[in-house]
Amino acid sequence: MSRSERKWDHIRFALANQEKPFSAFDDIKFIHQSLPNISMLDVRLDHSIGELSLSSPIFINAMTGGGGDKTYRINKELAQVAGATGLAMAVGSQMAAIKDKSQKYTFEVVRKENPSGILIANLGSEATPDQAKEAVNMIEANALQIHLNVIQELTMPEGDRDFTGALNRIEAIVRSVDVPVIVKEVGFGMSRETVKTLIAAGVSMIDIGGFGGTNFAEIENNRRDRALSFFADWGIPTPISIIEADSAANGRTAILGSGGFKGAMDIVKGIAIGAEAVGMAGYFLQTLIERGIDALKEEIETLQHEMSIIMTALGAANVADLKKTPLMIKGETYHWLHQRGIDTTLYSRR
Repeated sequence: MSRSERKWDHIRFALANQEKPFSAFDDIKFIHQSLPNISMLDVRLDHSIGELSLSSPIFINAMTGGGGDKTYRINKELAQVAGATGLAMAVGSQMAAIKDKSQKYTFEVVRKENPSGILIANLGSEATPDQAKEAVNMIEANALQIHLNVIQELTMPEGDRDFTGALNRIEAIVRSVDVPVIVKEVGFGMSRETVKTLIAAGVSMIDIGGFGGTNFAEIENNRRDRALSFFADWGIPTPISIIEADSAANGRTAILGSGGFKGAMDIVKGIAIGAEAVGMAGYFLQTLIERGIDALKEEIETLQHEMSIIMTALGAANVADLKKTPLMIKGETYHWLHQRGIDTTLYSRR
């Protein structure tokens, strides 16, 4: 199977695998504020993360590219949506275009369609500094994502089996490119130990890419003759991973959240527990494919409006205020954090 055919396989299986019966976000509940002392007109969603100034804490996370005309159309339409709504946008792995120059157009289209927006390039941890520079230049990117996908590669029939030296390559890329470097998991979450290691390597931002959204182990298992069923529920749930990462970062590095965010309440919760911004991929992709560009634009506008409503109820005028909002953590999330030595009263008593 060619790389471009595999890219389209990933899209098809991702669309078919969106429903999740339970979300760890259910373990988080805000403490009601009867006197929020705020007007909804006071709420602002614009937010700066390091060198990046965002009009919203929502961004379109990495999805696709390198799969011919089908992925070209998806990236073109996502870039149009990003331009119209002011959202930052990450592309899928550009290694396909680096190895096969005929696929560059499937990525270059995002800058053509969104000439002044914030765009994020993307490569795997196998990339070299020269490849990183090529990926950034390809879309005139404002930042670079390096994705970590060990479980996906191990499950993928034709995937990598050697992950030695990844941290050294990331450090080399951080030193060589002129844009912020984001390291991102692809749906299995990051532990605080991993986050500490990445901070020491000089990474600008960390996207924990938690368990709960698109499951790449399931996607790759659909492509195997014999499924590796033990990877089906492997990973750290998104809210837990955000809290682990935030406890490790301690303000030194921005934590981004992604993985299973289904609506405005999930996004607000994700920010309140430590994420500086929230990336959405599968949810947006399904809306785009099934309902079209205008529907996705409307959905994003609705999400932002609903976020403003929730923040008003909490008395939070901006992202910084939201991070001071008291909340309760219960269930499996509480038990996990307790076992890991993370004090949840830091959230309930703030």
